[in-house]
Amino acid sequence: MAGAVGTASAIVSGLAGLSSSRAVRWANQVYVDFFRGSSAIIQLYWAYYALPIIDRDLTFSPLQVGVVVLGLNMGGYGSEIVRGAVQSVSRGQYEASTALSIGGYQRMRYIIFPQAVLSMLPPYGNLLIEMLKGTALVSLITLADLTRVGLDLRQAGDLSSASAFTALLVIYFFLAISITFIVRRAERFARRSMGLEA
Repeated sequence: MAGAVGTASAIVSGLAGLSSSRAVRWANQVYVDFFRGSSAIIQLYWAYYALPIIDRDLTFSPLQVGVVVLGLNMGGYGSEIVRGAVQSVSRGQYEASTALSIGGYQRMRYIIFPQAVLSMLPPYGNLLIEMLKGTALVSLITLADLTRVGLDLRQAGDLSSASAFTALLVIYFFLAISITFIVRRAERFARRSMGLEA
């Protein structure tokens, strides 16, 4: 879920960073700088513990806080991936679409963005893996993530410390390998769709 929030945030933020509106670019830069410039742990603590003190109506479950904060954090980093990928598309593509009287929205949706996706996928896969490792932080706000379950089993005496942490290491490793595999498959599919690979 956090990955979906992060992906959506990254795309919106990345495109906002290319907006012709100075106000939109400024607001987007504030968002990016905030989430990239502050600790994810502090962001989680603030959203889970500080917000309810400011306003009791702003009380959220650990799952909600974890999904939103990690998603927005990922979006802050992913924003630069999206923006850089879009800017890497050849200017000739823009000029050709303008010559064909293709509007800005259609140009971005059907011409520019699909090509930018090829540049986005490798660093995006790395970002997903970083977020996967970052999910261990949500155990600090009482959410029972994978790391918390392993720690609970160790404390209950069901597993030794060595067994618990080795199991966690192996599980995280295989999850990361799975993400890498999926991203590479997506990259190959995108290349085939664009006729760049047989």
